[in-house]
Amino acid sequence: MDVRRADERYQGGDPQAGIDTRHAFSFGPHYDPDNLRFGPLIACNEEHLAPGAGFTEHPHSHTEIVTWVVAGELTHRDSTGKETVVRPGDVQRLSAASGVRHVERNDGDTPLTFLQMWLAPLNPGGDPFYETVRGIADATPYALPEAGAMLHVRRLGEGERTAVPDGRYVYVHVVRGEVRVGTERLGPGDAARLTDEKDTEAVGLVAGTELLVWEMAEG
Repeated sequence: MDVRRADERYQGGDPQAGIDTRHAFSFGPHYDPDNLRFGPLIACNEEHLAPGAGFTEHPHSHTEIVTWVVAGELTHRDSTGKETVVRPGDVQRLSAASGVRHVERNDGDTPLTFLQMWLAPLNPGGDPFYETVRGIADATPYALPEAGAMLHVRRLGEGERTAVPDGRYVYVHVVRGEVRVGTERLGPGDAARLTDEKDTEAVGLVAGTELLVWEMAEG
């Protein structure tokens, strides 16, 4: 198990434009040859957008993009014609496939925080695809077969336990609260990367703990 702390993330974005980004993996000018990916996961960006701030239209291709809103509301528009507002508890997925363009903004009047995770597809190409699953229930898995991955949402109270999936690659990200994974204590923004681990438990240390757990078969 490899633990990465929130304060170890690479700082990016454009603070003058109201955009503060924290990268968990090598990204753009923050090149780290030893931190390019974990399994198919190639990015886990923590984005903070001030009211009115956002990312103007930009392209993606050959990437599975999954977004989880922590606080606030995210406005999404893309070249497939989809326009939605994503809220906490929703899972948003954009399969960039052979190419897509999108806009992401904070059109609300309160700060927005969201996580955006990029995964490499098993087979590049195809047609872009978009969906939003509203209010995903606790312990309900979200399948991403295009990347050989499964996302699990775990919400724990103090003292509550949950099994961490046994998988070739498992990535545990703490959205809020505190948790003990194995022998490691993790707080908001911390992550644990588990490779070929078995019978690992996560224990909530405070009420209202929320985890995102990626179970991935290939790298």
